[in-house]
Amino acid sequence: MQVYHGKSVCGGIAMGKVSVYGRPESHVKREETQNQEAEIRRYREATVTAVEQLDRLYEKARQEVGETDAAIFEIHRMMLEDGDFQEAVENIIHTLSINAEYAVARTADNFARMFQAMEDEYMRNRAADIKDISERLLDILQGREEERIQAGEPVIILADDLAPSQTVQLDTSRILAFVTVRGSLNSHTAILARTMGIPALVGTGISLDADLDGRPGIVDGAAGMLYIDPDEETLARLRGALEAENEKKELLQTLKGKANISVDGHSIQLHANLWNIRDLNAVLQNDADGIGLFRSEFIYLERDSFPTEEEQFRIYRTVAQAMGKKRAIIRTLDIGADKQCGYFGMEKEENPALGCRAIRLCLTRPEIFKIQLRALLRASAYGNLAIMYPMITSVKEVRRIREIVEEAKAELEARGLAYGHPEQGIMIETPAAAMISDLLAGEVDFFSIGTNDLTQYVLALDRQNQSLDEFRDAHHPAVLRMIELTVENAHRAGIWAGICGELAADPELVGEFLAMGVDELSVAPERILPLRKAIRETDVSEYLRTR
Repeated sequence: MQVYHGKSVCGGIAMGKVSVYGRPESHVKREETQNQEAEIRRYREATVTAVEQLDRLYEKARQEVGETDAAIFEIHRMMLEDGDFQEAVENIIHTLSINAEYAVARTADNFARMFQAMEDEYMRNRAADIKDISERLLDILQGREEERIQAGEPVIILADDLAPSQTVQLDTSRILAFVTVRGSLNSHTAILARTMGIPALVGTGISLDADLDGRPGIVDGAAGMLYIDPDEETLARLRGALEAENEKKELLQTLKGKANISVDGHSIQLHANLWNIRDLNAVLQNDADGIGLFRSEFIYLERDSFPTEEEQFRIYRTVAQAMGKKRAIIRTLDIGADKQCGYFGMEKEENPALGCRAIRLCLTRPEIFKIQLRALLRASAYGNLAIMYPMITSVKEVRRIREIVEEAKAELEARGLAYGHPEQGIMIETPAAAMISDLLAGEVDFFSIGTNDLTQYVLALDRQNQSLDEFRDAHHPAVLRMIELTVENAHRAGIWAGICGELAADPELVGEFLAMGVDELSVAPERILPLRKAIRETDVSEYLRTR
């Protein structure tokens, strides 16, 4: 038995024959030309053909994995049509009097090196996208057909790496899993694999020997393991795990469309936490009632300069349109503490968890705040969008926020731009906010209790310090009393209160939260159905009797 370890892209267990896939390398020769204009014409025609191919891939992906993840191919199209890329190719053809193939390959190498040299991991991963679009252009220029992975029977694909265009064309009825030698967890290929639900590993370092082809293999996506020629003990263990996994999936699928109602009739909303729009499909696939927390700061963290109003507007509009009538709550940027962003130019703080972060940063830099608010207000006209403000400690802060929101509306009106009238709520994640939640409730439309920071501040324990784990008690009575107080004050004022921190997904607290009257729990998409199961099996009257 041969055992390999890689990075887990998507969990699940797959068993079957191994199929080694090797994309033919593009051999690009440098050839001199006396007719540069003809070569430029060839390059431009190849670009048009490539765009047509990407449009077809986009439509296929949109139907199979959703509009959000299909956007990968729009990004590739933008790269193909990027003025800097096109100018670089044509300049090389002109100045060196060489063929279009060599100019494309050289330009792609230069751009890939530029991306690989960047500090930001997300941007470094864009080097793979440059390679994908250049290979597409070279295939067209050299007269090769579009490369597709074909399988006559269900197999585990082993490859050096897979491009997004190859991944989206996988026939999931024939592909059990894929394992790559290289690749990144943040690559577009990995994102597609997660959306498609294919067990996948990247970065395994396996040597793609031809004698691997056709041998039996097992991929344990959760553990990040690949077994070639598994022994009887491993085979029996993972076969049992696969059967249990399939039974669990089947059971959870029966809960789709069911109500989140306890045995004795107590109901609650189950929303999803979202890190970025690439995971929107997971929200929909797991039957969430809405989005309870969209962490907008990742729009800022994934780049090296401030996102514009238009860029943010397009993202928020995508969220609103994808969710339709379901509510999607966008949290305004929560930069600071453990989420640092270099281009903000923030001063070093001795205790950043208690420093200029989240709403404090927004209120001291209203010009940045208003850009986000204008984008959110505009996007709210396209669906049931709501806005949520983090790290509130006073009524004064909330009233200042409302003033800035009104300024943002006036600016949009002056520009003749339409906007909606979204609900506006706050996060209760400081003891101060919990203690004056009766006063804050009259200022907003809803509360969302952020239990991660609330626990940190109530217990005076740094959430990043692992050495304090023995002192950390997620079920501490003080934390639970803060939650209950907040919910009671919300209901007295006629607004709703939810929980969007880690405690929301704790099955041991489901009964407690239902007894408190919590209106909504927002959790990771994959926790929606297990939590629905726990709710439907809970008798709240048992918890009410002990209160």
